[in-house]
Amino acid sequence: MTAVVPLRRPGFARIRTAGAPLYLLCLAAVTLLVLAALLAPWLVPADPNAVDLGNALAGPSVGHPFGIDASGRDTLSRLLVGARTSLLGPLGVVAFSTLTGVVVGALAGWRGGWLDSVLSRSTELVFAFPGMLLAILIVSVYGEGLLAPVLALAVAYLPYVSRLTRSLVLAERERPYVSASLVQGQSGLQVCLRHVLPNIAPVVLAQSTINFGYALIDLAGLSFLGLGVPALTPDWGRMVFDGQTAVQEGYPLSAILPCAAIVSTVVAFNVVGEHWADRVARRDR
Repeated sequence: MTAVVPLRRPGFARIRTAGAPLYLLCLAAVTLLVLAALLAPWLVPADPNAVDLGNALAGPSVGHPFGIDASGRDTLSRLLVGARTSLLGPLGVVAFSTLTGVVVGALAGWRGGWLDSVLSRSTELVFAFPGMLLAILIVSVYGEGLLAPVLALAVAYLPYVSRLTRSLVLAERERPYVSASLVQGQSGLQVCLRHVLPNIAPVVLAQSTINFGYALIDLAGLSFLGLGVPALTPDWGRMVFDGQTAVQEGYPLSAILPCAAIVSTVVAFNVVGEHWADRVARRDR
């Protein structure tokens, strides 16, 4: 009688939410932030690009809860609409780098041999080039916009996901359920797609969540330098840049609020990502 080795449970089944108040708080904050970005056109109290120079640098009021910036634009409206741009860019970076990095890392870890050597050495070359410098070079060639820095940072973040995926696949490939699946007639591609990738998905997702925060900082930094989105586009990094003159004149609110939004968002995403990684690590022990 042939013994059957049970397949491991799908990786996402090992993520739990109980017993972590800070995690739940940050998860709620992320959820509210995403909802606010999606519903921004219906939540804004005023046109984010409407200029009222007569009330420039006015403090908080009933009609403008967060005041007005130096250009006479409503700060709350620009924060809400800017959340869309500030979240869309990192999402593009994470989506591209994760999908491509998982494919490259899975091929390297599963196939091994010369393919592993070629792919590993190629990703190591990318490590030698700073992501921000690559983004600045590409933006300087193609001009302002979100696409160029997103693609540049996605390439820069790809090696992190690729190396993580490769190490996870190498470890997963040695588990008994892989051999059992191959003996039962499943192809290597089927085993990898049906079992290996779902089992490593929570760890990759956790790393991608952390990468989201770092990508948000990088893109905000590019916008602050005037190399990201166009000047009139609401964006948190651009708002910090626009608020410099207000800070010098003693009205820091229009610069402090987008800074607080960036910091709190990055912290929330990092806490969520690290919690997922810790939960999976404890389940696998």
